[in-house]
Amino acid sequence: MWHFPKVAAIACLISLSACVSSYSAANPKTPDEQTPVANVPTKGSSQNITGLLTDLPKSTPNRELLAQSWDSYRQRFIQSDGRVIDYEASDRSTSEGQAYALLRAVLINDPTTFALTLNWSENNLQRQVGGKRTDSLWAWKWGRKQDGNWGVIDSNFASDGDIDAITALILASRRWHQPEYLKLAKLKLQDLWNLSTISKTQGKRYLLPGPVAAFVPDASTLYLNPSYFAPYAFRIFAQVDPQHDWLSLVDSSYQVLEDSAKLSKVGLPSDWVALNTKTGQYQTLPASSPLKSLYSFDSYRVWWRLSLDAAWFKSPQAQRYLVTSTQHLQKLWAKQSSLPAGIDLQGKPLVDYEATSQYAMLYAAMQLVKPVIAQELLVKKILPQYKQGIWGDQSAYYTQNLAWLGLLPPKAIPQRLLK
Repeated sequence: MWHFPKVAAIACLISLSACVSSYSAANPKTPDEQTPVANVPTKGSSQNITGLLTDLPKSTPNRELLAQSWDSYRQRFIQSDGRVIDYEASDRSTSEGQAYALLRAVLINDPTTFALTLNWSENNLQRQVGGKRTDSLWAWKWGRKQDGNWGVIDSNFASDGDIDAITALILASRRWHQPEYLKLAKLKLQDLWNLSTISKTQGKRYLLPGPVAAFVPDASTLYLNPSYFAPYAFRIFAQVDPQHDWLSLVDSSYQVLEDSAKLSKVGLPSDWVALNTKTGQYQTLPASSPLKSLYSFDSYRVWWRLSLDAAWFKSPQAQRYLVTSTQHLQKLWAKQSSLPAGIDLQGKPLVDYEATSQYAMLYAAMQLVKPVIAQELLVKKILPQYKQGIWGDQSAYYTQNLAWLGLLPPKAIPQRLLK
């Protein structure tokens, strides 16, 4: 069991949830002791892209763009040893970034990049005490330490990264017939259940964003991040780990999503919410907390995660939530053909800029709810930001991942991988 000061743990995890394009990195660099990615040609090639296109159905919208952008991403952001670099945050690496790479690699059928990324993560993100590994989850933050050496900077775990990594491992075991990937996924599932879920009121079990010490400030309060909830993943986990009631997390996830959206006068999800487990009431986090209750860069992922549950598992709860909670954004779009990157609980814009990552995540939802709006988002906001394999700023790691994941049609995934 890890014991971290609550304030310190929360403060460090907030930076993970803010892996967004808010930094400036005009000249991204690679650490001296590391080498640029070498597992693909440095300038890319039509041969690479042709290979990536093989397993994307020919009917897939933006098929060549998806292949080209993944090729560009693995060249620019993934080193030859499998480390994913966040150039906007001092060249650090995160469990979230490693997991996105795994997920994208298996979805586009790139076993080489998958293996490299997994190998680096397992070798470098171990959580240890006294030199001994304590569990199979990943430390969320790796980078240059104060003494100049490179290694784990923060040993807390972030459950969204572990969930995405485990999902990728299960899909990879099925896609490439690799039983060792499934074995590792099952090992990680035990630790995720034991360390990142908690049973509270009336036996309800909730997913925590990380260690109990950071997100259970007192006996009756939980700090939750709605964008971490992945009902589709919990359904897949239940298939391979019947010893734990993963489907109970599906139920609690939708309960939190639906009830906490009422904190917003316009029904939007918040980056962070607090749940009083005694009263069942949802509250905003304290003003003193570095975690904020507002609609912003974390919340965008709710649209994508629920769109997968709706498309892959025909979830009526997902469909209903996507219809109701996107109403305000639909109205804003109809009125002004743009959306602010942040919105407060009253429905007022917090910033005067937009975010490609939001448009891409919302695109995934609108494909199911309002296809006309989805097409408008694509044509007016997403594609114009794409140039030579990159969306927007060439150092914007977070944007690249959310844009790609949002554009990949759920139906492009073979059904055999989901069962």
